[in-house]
Amino acid sequence: MSGVGENQLISIQPDELKFLFELEKQSYCDLKVSNKTDNYVAFKVKTTSPKKYFVRPNTGVIQPWDSCIIRVTLQAQREYPPDMQCKDKFLLQSTIVPPHTDVDDLPQDTFTKDSSKTLTECKLKVSYIATSTPQRSSESGAISGDANGSESISVTTIQRLKEERDAAVKQTQQLQHELETLKKRKRNSENGLSLKLAAMVGLIGLIIGFILKLALASPK
Repeated sequence: MSGVGENQLISIQPDELKFLFELEKQSYCDLKVSNKTDNYVAFKVKTTSPKKYFVRPNTGVIQPWDSCIIRVTLQAQREYPPDMQCKDKFLLQSTIVPPHTDVDDLPQDTFTKDSSKTLTECKLKVSYIATSTPQRSSESGAISGDANGSESISVTTIQRLKEERDAAVKQTQQLQHELETLKKRKRNSENGLSLKLAAMVGLIGLIIGFILKLALASPK
């Protein structure tokens, strides 16, 4: 077994997995694995917490003096770890394989330790980087659940709910303003129609009066 981040067959950059930690959001870290030999090298990634991480590819073959990128994804977490400390670890095993070996052709015992082959290993630590100050139930920044084990509500969740509430209130006010504007337009339209109707009735009255006046003034 060799030191962290490097062995006789491969080198790994970075030598520590660092994840930006935010509740209920995924985060990932890319590893560059380089083959330092003239041989084909197969690798396999293992972790102490396989349910928390998604590794692709977790197994592969690297050609001589070539490299590949391994993406390690931290699944969305529902609570902060104590003091933001992570005890998870990764192990990257590597061994020489015959030339032109494909990953699908690797025997099941490729990464099994025995005296007939050289199997090297690199250990990688994991650390979390907080995007904001962690808030747990024991601190003032979160609302804890009840005694029956209800889940705590994070500060980010509360902030999101407040923003959604403010947006709803603003939209309601805008709709009320538009409704008042429509009502005013309707009243103005009705007033204008009444004036037009009164003017038309007056004009008709004048015309009828004029006609009657002419009729009475005409010689018999």
